[in-house]
Amino acid sequence: MTTPHSPLAQSLANLRKSYESTSLDEAGSHANPLQQFEQWLGEAIKAEVPEPNAMTLATVGSNLRPSTRIVLIKDFDERGIVWFTNYQSQKGQELAGNPFAALQFHWVELERVVRIEGIVEKVDAAMSDAYFAKRPKLSQLAAIASPQSARLGSRGELEAMMDKASKAYGEHPIRPEHWGGYRLVPDRFEFWQGRRNRLHDRLAYERENNVWVRSRLAP
Repeated sequence: MTTPHSPLAQSLANLRKSYESTSLDEAGSHANPLQQFEQWLGEAIKAEVPEPNAMTLATVGSNLRPSTRIVLIKDFDERGIVWFTNYQSQKGQELAGNPFAALQFHWVELERVVRIEGIVEKVDAAMSDAYFAKRPKLSQLAAIASPQSARLGSRGELEAMMDKASKAYGEHPIRPEHWGGYRLVPDRFEFWQGRRNRLHDRLAYERENNVWVRSRLAP
């Protein structure tokens, strides 16, 4: 017996958007993907899109099941893309077993997507310490208190952990060893620009013999 679709589910097939804001071609793009990424990220910030620094992080656990979550880019340079999190979280455990991951930025208002793939490494302790020191005190305490991804019995249990951390550390929280930065060292970038009639522009950059090779992909 087939379950009938709800009116909302039936309406999904009719949702349409025509992408017509701009284009992306080889002549107008950078030869270095990091420069292209920097340009697009800067334009997203300038356009004041909601949370331009938000990115989806995809990891794969030992059970070979992929999982995703939103994290925030906090730094980048020629070495890669940096974010900070709990090393004991689900993503931390998955990265410990399989260091390959993928990132995706989706700037809806600009009709753009950036995909980045590569291997992930921990940043050095000094960098994690420096960033932790910049965080608001309550964010510091939350990083200390929360056993990220662990099951909790109630919201009250989490609040009790926060209260305990506040009493223990007071005004000067210290970065816990289980919290710090990761860097994705990219070997592949893809830049997607929405175009009319679904003939989107896709430029991929892949590292070959330490040189970035750019190619156009079919939409």
